[in-house]
Amino acid sequence: MENFDHVQQLMSSGKVNEAIALLKAAIADNPTDDRALYMLGNAYCRLSDWRNASACYHQAIELNPESPAVEADKKIQEILNFYCHDLYNP
Repeated sequence: MENFDHVQQLMSSGKVNEAIALLKAAIADNPTDDRALYMLGNAYCRLSDWRNASACYHQAIELNPESPAVEADKKIQEILNFYCHDLYNP
């Protein structure tokens, strides 16, 4: 995808759904674009859609084991594994 800067601008300005649409189109054109998959995962993170974000990161990692998606997915797993004992045991 050539327009990564435009996608970043959209996400920075809160137009995450527009960025997602562009990224999905880019991935449809080039399903092996690990950077687009990583960025799509980031966009889903902005929406707190952890399941889709993790799925995108896993696809990016399959294509490129050195992708920044490795660290991003670890962060998602930390979020999903978070358990605050004080909230459940007052």
